[in-house]
Amino acid sequence: MAFTVGIVLFAVGILFAVCLHEAGHMLTAKWFGMRVTKYFAGFGPTIWSFKRGETEYGVKALPFGGFVKIVGMTPQEDEVDPVTGVAGADDPRAMWRFPVWKRTIVMSAGSITHFAITLITLWVLFSFVGIPDPETKQDDLPVRVGPVAQCIATKWEYDASTKAPKACDPAKDPKSPAAQLGLKSGDLITSIDGVATPNSGTLREQLKKVTNQTVPVTWTRDGKTLSGTADIPEAQRIKPDVVKTADKITADDLEQGGLLGISIAPRTSEIPHVSYGPVEGVDKTFTLTWSLIDRTFASFKDIPEKVPNLFKAIFGEKRDPETPVSVVGASRIGGELFELGDWASLLLLFASLNLFFGIFNLFPLLPMDGGHIAIAWFERVRSWFAAKLGKPDPGRVDYYKLAPITLGVIGILGVFVLLTVTADFVNPISLK
Repeated sequence: MAFTVGIVLFAVGILFAVCLHEAGHMLTAKWFGMRVTKYFAGFGPTIWSFKRGETEYGVKALPFGGFVKIVGMTPQEDEVDPVTGVAGADDPRAMWRFPVWKRTIVMSAGSITHFAITLITLWVLFSFVGIPDPETKQDDLPVRVGPVAQCIATKWEYDASTKAPKACDPAKDPKSPAAQLGLKSGDLITSIDGVATPNSGTLREQLKKVTNQTVPVTWTRDGKTLSGTADIPEAQRIKPDVVKTADKITADDLEQGGLLGISIAPRTSEIPHVSYGPVEGVDKTFTLTWSLIDRTFASFKDIPEKVPNLFKAIFGEKRDPETPVSVVGASRIGGELFELGDWASLLLLFASLNLFFGIFNLFPLLPMDGGHIAIAWFERVRSWFAAKLGKPDPGRVDYYKLAPITLGVIGILGVFVLLTVTADFVNPISLK
């Protein structure tokens, strides 16, 4: 039940952010005196609406976003206003007639709104909700199972081709205790050979004592206590006080001990949290925002190489957690975080999505807002050069001539959205 509620609440949050995006366009347009005739949440048939002044406000049946109608966004707009009887392009308050700096503010107001939502969300996170304490040591964390290995490499070796420890060979190396027990991601190890393992440190010490033995193991899964027996192989492992990248590990950094064959992945809610207050929270907010901006642009660059993995996921291969997600997938992840009570990660996901929306919408391509801004400034610069050269003003850009490019961008985006939505339905990314 909590999972479903979380999905709905996260999806509503995204819809609310999109509506605020459109409200940013509307309010700045009205402020400058442009004619705004419609502001709606959703698309399709109208469920409810009212009119105040010259603007109709309302809700439509399909909650997939929202829109605002600003008259005369282009000089070619031929839609006739039913009230004035004038085509949009000919309206004296048509948007295209206003100075380029005013049109820039109006068209960028949606993205600015997303940026504001990002900053406010992160400020609330740092100031009041709190984030996992960066001073928390790995050995103090509960033994929450992450990815499970099928075998154990008894000798530690560095693999230069993968820049990671050499993987085990299932044909030669012993089967991992985790695989023997059937452990799954999300399980919580509670004891080894009758000795409680409340954290990673006690687990490590206990595994050192039971190497080459068959011992009972107890764990919990979805609130139920489970148990089984497993052979604990002796293997080389990195000492707990060593903090180095894999390529820097030497023989002195290794010790002999038992291994379960798991990565420990505690839930964020299980890690001690720290909050910074409303003043220091401002500095933390801007620091993380810059980091998220870098990651966002890196994610844009990586999209082409991730697309093949989306096809593979759709046709049954294991979903790469680094592949892009749609709003459907993001809402599903939001639902899982809500179910886990991981408020820090939930707010971070919401902030990251808004930052992504804001940056993406400023790309200088139609039909994004950035495309309209780019055209407005292209017209302005072209007119300036014409005036300097003593030539007549070349006038406005003909949007009809740009239609093939616009349709191409829409087509590419449509295919990408279809891929991500399909993958999120048939093979979703899960935190469990």
